[in-house]
Amino acid sequence: MRRAGGRGPEELRAVSITPGYLNYAEGSALVNWGHTLVLCAASVLEQVPSFRQHTGGGWVTGEYGMLPRSTHTRRVREGISGKISGRTQEIQRLIGRSLRAAVDLQALGPRTVVLDCDVLQADGGTRTAAITGAFVALALALENLRRQGLVEPMPLKEQVVAVSLGLVAGRLLLDLDYEEDFQAAVDANFVATGKGGLIEVQATGEDGPFPANLMNEMLALAQKGFAQVARIQEEALVPWLPLPW
Repeated sequence: MRRAGGRGPEELRAVSITPGYLNYAEGSALVNWGHTLVLCAASVLEQVPSFRQHTGGGWVTGEYGMLPRSTHTRRVREGISGKISGRTQEIQRLIGRSLRAAVDLQALGPRTVVLDCDVLQADGGTRTAAITGAFVALALALENLRRQGLVEPMPLKEQVVAVSLGLVAGRLLLDLDYEEDFQAAVDANFVATGKGGLIEVQATGEDGPFPANLMNEMLALAQKGFAQVARIQEEALVPWLPLPW
């Protein structure tokens, strides 16, 4: 099959990250990933959840949402319905788990970093774009704390990258857009450190079970994507802070 834009099977869509996009958030980033747009903001709260009290350490959590016209037809705001969908809850937890893997929570101290990821436009890969942008926003927020002398050392231990991929018409493709994702027989999301250590793997056989040995091929393809995303993040962050990883 021919991919949109003539991409090869191992190529990402065009990706750019604009750090410091918001004036008031402690850290922020706008991610342009193909036609997917995600705005990520990091807020630092001088409090922790009840289960983290008396530990001396902090917490990192994520929230995720899609704007009503981020998709082809208008979506009802989840806040109006009074119920958060299972998909939204799953993605929020994924964002939180992924970013906590990068942070020394004891060095963060008794404070919480909330990562708000709002999808302005969706064309596949919104959760991986959200994680990628949330990491940049998190790094900026933690650097802000370091410059104020509120944390020492820098609590950021690792870089966090994420990519999607899938099996479409019998071929493994990196970074699926919406049309490819709709056709995928296998759909997967990989989250890792910048050094390639795996944080989370989500893989689903959309058309039924898939052979176990396909996981090795998917991992090899994901690693090629990790390297591309890590480079893009670093290029975005270098003007803003010394990279601690």
